[in-house]
Amino acid sequence: MLLLTVKFYANILILVQKSKNMAKKSILNKKSMDFLEKYLNNAAPTGYEWDGQKIWMDYLKPYVDDFITDTYGTAVGVINPKAKYKVVIEGHADEISWYVNYISDKGLIYVIRNGGSDHQIAPSKIVNIHTKKGIVKGVFGWPAIHTRSRAKEEPPKPDNIFIDCGCKSKEEVEKLGVHIGCVITYPDEFHILNKTNFVCRALDNRMGGFMIAEVARLLKENKKNLPFGLYITNSVQEEIGLRGAQMITETIKPNVAIVTDVTHDTTTPMINQKVQGQAEIGKGPVIAYAPAVQQKLRDLITDTAEAKKIPFQRAALSRATGTDTDAFAYSNGGVASALISLPLRYMHTTVETVHREDVENVIKLIYESLLNIKDGETFSYFK
Repeated sequence: MLLLTVKFYANILILVQKSKNMAKKSILNKKSMDFLEKYLNNAAPTGYEWDGQKIWMDYLKPYVDDFITDTYGTAVGVINPKAKYKVVIEGHADEISWYVNYISDKGLIYVIRNGGSDHQIAPSKIVNIHTKKGIVKGVFGWPAIHTRSRAKEEPPKPDNIFIDCGCKSKEEVEKLGVHIGCVITYPDEFHILNKTNFVCRALDNRMGGFMIAEVARLLKENKKNLPFGLYITNSVQEEIGLRGAQMITETIKPNVAIVTDVTHDTTTPMINQKVQGQAEIGKGPVIAYAPAVQQKLRDLITDTAEAKKIPFQRAALSRATGTDTDAFAYSNGGVASALISLPLRYMHTTVETVHREDVENVIKLIYESLLNIKDGETFSYFK
C-alpha cells in the first residue's frame, strides 16, 4: 500500500512538472530564431535600411494581407487594409554607424557619427566600410599603451579616433572605392550568452522589428480576427530624430500606436538609478509613463499584463520619451500612443544584451493588448 501511495504522488509530481514545462514553452520557434539571426547579422545603418527591410518583409509576408513602403524605406505589413480604424504596432529598423568624413594623405580615415555611435568603444574594433565595390575591411587604430603618456592620458574622442584599412596614401584608399560619405558599420554578429541572453550589435532596435513580426505570426497562427486594420510598422531613421516614424504616421494616419523600443537595464555598474530609474533584464517589459503616452491606452496595457500574468516594470520619462512614440503621439492632431520597452544592457555598443524571456513577454503583451482594443475606441478622457 505504501509503495502504491508513493507511486501515486510521484506521478502527480511528474504531471505538475510537465504542466510547468508546458507553461514555460517558448513562443519562439526555430523559424523565428533563424529569422532573428539573419536579420541581426545584416547591416542596416540609418539611411541604408533597405536590405534589412527586405529580409523583414520576406519573413512577414505569410502573416499579412498587404505591404506599404515609402520613399525613405519604412516598411509596413497590413492586416485588414480596408478597415477604417487603424492600429499601429511599431519598431525601428536602423542601427547606429559612422560616415567617412576625411581621408588623410597617409591613408587614415576620420569619421563622423551617423546616429549616436559611441566613440569610446571604437579603438581596436574591426569595421566594414560600405562601398559600391563591396565591403572594405578596416580597424579603428589606437596608440599602444607603451607610447601613451601616463601623466596625461588622452581618451578616445570623435576627433582623434581613426580607421586604418591597410593603405599608405589617400590615393590607395580611394582605389578601394572608399570616399567621403561611405557608411561604416561593425561586423559583430548574433550569439547567445548562457542560453538565455541574446547578444549583438543593433538589438536597438532590430529587436523591435522582430517582436512586432512575431506578433503578426501569432495572430495568424492562432487565427485571431481583429476588428480593425493592423499596421505592423518598421520605421527608418529613428536614430537621427524619429524621422521615419514622422513620415509614415502621416501616410497611415492611425488611431492608435503601440511602439516598442529598448530601454536601459540600470543594474550594471556606473549607472545612477536615482537619475536613470530602475529596470533590469529578465524582469519583464518596461511600460512608460510620460506626457506622450496616452494614459487610458497605457492602462489597457497594464491591465492586460496583470490579467494575463505577464511580468512588467515601469519607467517615468521626463518630457519626451526619446522614441518613435513621440512622433506618433503628436501627429495628425494627436494619436493615442503608448511605449513598451525591452530592457537592454550596454546600449549603442557591439555587445547589446537582452533576456529571451523579456523578448517573449513583450511579444505576448503587445499580442494580448491588441485583442483588448475595440473597434472605434477613442480612449477619450471625457466620456
